[in-house]
Amino acid sequence: MLHSTVVVVFAVAAGFTASGIVANVYRLLAGAQDRFGRTVYLATMVVAGPNVVFQKAAAALREKKCSRLAFWLAAAVAGYWSFALGLFVLSVVVAL
Repeated sequence: MLHSTVVVVFAVAAGFTASGIVANVYRLLAGAQDRFGRTVYLATMVVAGPNVVFQKAAAALREKKCSRLAFWLAAAVAGYWSFALGLFVLSVVVAL
């Protein structure tokens, strides 16, 4: 039971870390907003989504633009998304 819990926590952490790295690299390199730029943005948000969702939810909570329930719902979505992304990252690492 403890091993499974550690794997889940590690997968969430790995997914959120990968999300943060991709989100920040995209912010550094973002440029054109043409059709190709929009496609790259959407493809990047598949990986960077958990970080962006959590960051926007935290900012909205600080500015009192959303309730605590909405914040925790967004945090749960970001956590589950991070878990799925982390499982993918871990499966790639294990395959190597």
